[in-house]
Amino acid sequence: MASPFAKRKITTVLCIDGGGIRGIIPSTLLAFLETKLQELDGPNARIADYFDLIAGTSTGGLIATMLTTPNQQNRPSFAAKDISNFYLEHSPKIFPQHSRFNFLASMGNSIKAAFSGPKYDGKYLRSLTNQLLQDTTLKQTLTNVLIPAFDIKLLQPVIFSTNNAKSDVAKNARLADVCMSTSAAPTYLPAHYFETKDADGKTRTFDLIDGGVAASNPVRTISSFRLTLLAITQITKDMWKEKSEIVGNEAIDCRRTLLLSLGAGAAKHEEKYNAAAASKWGRIDWLYNGGISGAF
Repeated sequence: MASPFAKRKITTVLCIDGGGIRGIIPSTLLAFLETKLQELDGPNARIADYFDLIAGTSTGGLIATMLTTPNQQNRPSFAAKDISNFYLEHSPKIFPQHSRFNFLASMGNSIKAAFSGPKYDGKYLRSLTNQLLQDTTLKQTLTNVLIPAFDIKLLQPVIFSTNNAKSDVAKNARLADVCMSTSAAPTYLPAHYFETKDADGKTRTFDLIDGGVAASNPVRTISSFRLTLLAITQITKDMWKEKSEIVGNEAIDCRRTLLLSLGAGAAKHEEKYNAAAASKWGRIDWLYNGGISGAF
């Protein structure tokens, strides 16, 4: 696990963007980074050993969780390369695809999606996260994590973090529930509901959707670095608290913070049609080319 702030020359933060199946991009980068760290520090080195905070939203939250979930020896249950293999193996079942060339099926799926719930039922992902993470909770992660979601009942962000879970039992959610919540992208996966208990046994309910609604780095512009800003805010609060407890209220040197922010790429925007071709389309052509293919 990462060393306490006071004993380190630098504080390290890892931020991982959302992006669905494109999570294979940051997971591949992390697998490469981990191999290089193992060349320096031995084969048992893991990403969680080198970061004081790992933040992730949507699919990035899933990666952050897998990097920091402990096994029975209190070491990471998953190597970074395991996460890349996870996407390759399970993505086709999490996001089953229908043939674009089956016109009637595509049209039926589009109509169904418009009126009867999300595109994917999320059952496979829910079963998988429960199997992999079991009843591990936030306060058990091997280094601090920060994973945002959005409560549609209260209409406000919910920020799950290891430190909050340690100080408030009602915020000590199961990692499987946190993953399902932060990845519940509207129109793609269903909202996730779960409950926790506070110190007095009172039930707290959560009605959550994708963390990207609360904090993401969707197009990686300065104005969109909400996840990164959340991570910096959290790590600064943690550093201030620890520094105050050890040496008093001295100023924090922000130059001692190193942040690695990994994106999940962006969808490729292809030029598909032109006015000359579209001017010859009939109703069926417009429905298929303009409506159906645009929806997928």
